[in-house]
Amino acid sequence: MAAVGAGAEKPPLPWRERLLVRAVSVLHSMSLRRDGTVNRFLLSLFDQIVPPTTAPDAAGVSSSDHAVSEQIRVRLFVPTVATSDGRELPVVLYFHGGGFVFHSAASAQFDALCRRYASAIPAVFASVDYRLAPESRFPAPYDDGTAALRWVLTGAGGAVPSPPATVFVMGDSAGGNVAHHVAARLPSRVVGLIALQPFFAGETPTASEQRLRDAPFGSPERITWLWRAFLPPGATRDHEAANVPAAIRRDAETYRAFPPTMLCIGGWDAHQDRQRAYADALRFAGAEEVLVEEFPDAIHGFYILDSLADSKRLIAEVAEFVNRRR
Repeated sequence: MAAVGAGAEKPPLPWRERLLVRAVSVLHSMSLRRDGTVNRFLLSLFDQIVPPTTAPDAAGVSSSDHAVSEQIRVRLFVPTVATSDGRELPVVLYFHGGGFVFHSAASAQFDALCRRYASAIPAVFASVDYRLAPESRFPAPYDDGTAALRWVLTGAGGAVPSPPATVFVMGDSAGGNVAHHVAARLPSRVVGLIALQPFFAGETPTASEQRLRDAPFGSPERITWLWRAFLPPGATRDHEAANVPAAIRRDAETYRAFPPTMLCIGGWDAHQDRQRAYADALRFAGAEEVLVEEFPDAIHGFYILDSLADSKRLIAEVAEFVNRRR
């Protein structure tokens, strides 16, 4: 692959999307305090929260909120469309991004994202409101995700068939990291994993992290803050939660039973080298299938921007991955 950014200083984004990405990046940075806490009041002023909609929206998707436990909530998105072959809709357990620190299943951008995918595939989406750092560190999101997966597998309190015919695990950025670890805990119960630009790390900087340090969401200082907020006190970024490719290679035998995996990589994403290392590690371990989809012009988090052609292409690729296995 040619060096990303050759002949260009900035990713090819329309000006409206560029301004939005800049605003989100500034907001995130302003909310991260030097003492390791988060200014959640400031964040709440801009992180729009939307309620569930019991009536189907224009795309035919309704939503409802459910309690898995006292600390875990899941928002279910159910498309009204019936499948042409009469089979049950697949269920996709979704984990939102945000560096383990930001956002929720009710954040407007993730609510809208799940609606788009639920309608297009079509599939039932179960978006998990896992606990956030720094208030809840490792392994809280993994524990919450595992509990949510077990809840879905037993019928989601009657909201889906018990047990559902097929269950996928999907996540973006930090949510892609959570999705990986949840799938690794219960690999035999997951039909496939979809990881959109998953957030991994390591102590030694990669070439893409150095080259794209000024790209959207690529700031080394910001990344360092997020990992310090999430990992156990004193842990380095070579911890198994962060340096997932190294962890897979150390325990390769276990990953032979890992479910088929679709990995999305963006050419303007500082994390891309670690994502490719993840795919290589799964192949090294003998995982059943690893499908890598490259988006050379894409920044980190591009799938949130539904106006982009790459976002639309990604939806089609995910739908094809799911529907081949349902």
